[in-house]
Amino acid sequence: MEPGFDVVTGAFSYTGRYIARRLLSQERRVRTLTNHPTRPGAEDIKVDVAPLQFTDRAALVESLRGADVLYNTYWVRFRRGRMGFGDAIANTRTLVGAAAEAGVRKIVHISVSNPSVDSPLDYYAGKARTEEIVRGSRLQWAIVRPTLVFGTEDILINNIAWLLRRVPMFVIPGHGTYRVQPVSVEDVAEITIWAAEQTDNMTLDAAGPDTMTYAELVEGIAIAVGRRPHLVVMPPRLTMLAADILSRYMKDVTLTRQELQGLMEELLVSHEKARGTRRIDNWLLTNADLVGRTYASELDRHWR
Repeated sequence: MEPGFDVVTGAFSYTGRYIARRLLSQERRVRTLTNHPTRPGAEDIKVDVAPLQFTDRAALVESLRGADVLYNTYWVRFRRGRMGFGDAIANTRTLVGAAAEAGVRKIVHISVSNPSVDSPLDYYAGKARTEEIVRGSRLQWAIVRPTLVFGTEDILINNIAWLLRRVPMFVIPGHGTYRVQPVSVEDVAEITIWAAEQTDNMTLDAAGPDTMTYAELVEGIAIAVGRRPHLVVMPPRLTMLAADILSRYMKDVTLTRQELQGLMEELLVSHEKARGTRRIDNWLLTNADLVGRTYASELDRHWR
């Protein structure tokens, strides 16, 4: 590939797919670094493909050489096998270092809302550590912090809808009045590419226009799919027990304790002015016939 292209990690995955699509619509040339080159739908994304191989730094440098912007969506949702958050931090350090060595002009790094190195939640503390790596690099940088991302390939919203379609009773952990601020994956892609075009280094949230309680979110999904199950408030400990049972039944990881705690601590709410414009209620109504029709497996998508 000739110089002047952009690199997106995980262009066949979720957020990376929308970033790559938007870049392609702007007639940018795109390369993806991925370990899933045959993922369903990959044939629809016309990009150059190279492996995301952290153990071969020289090959990683060569795959980045000549690139203008690196859009990094790489992370892990939970510990699995020998891979943990510490490994993901080390891999991010390798990737950022390779980008600097390859002469990449800028990195746009996808983080999460409200990360903190002091967080007792490894997910959020790990995200904060990767931000420090990006800020400490020799590259120009932008860090984008999405809240609760929704879209066609989403797992969380889809699987809530999947359950609502099938069960007469839906569990709400705790009191259900903690807030969330959903943001469209399309908005995240637009905000990310906008950040890449700015000359100053920056850290910014990617959040949608509506803030609602978790119970209101579930009720909105239920209305969209035409179901009205009984909502049952349950202590977080019992909620996780129910989630663990469902995980064993589905041979997947449906919810982690860290995700539940982050949700209940309102870490998926921004403290900045919303930059996203697409409303989740509109999206749910438009996609009512599709959302939740089939179960979305995290392990099938990223690990198997």
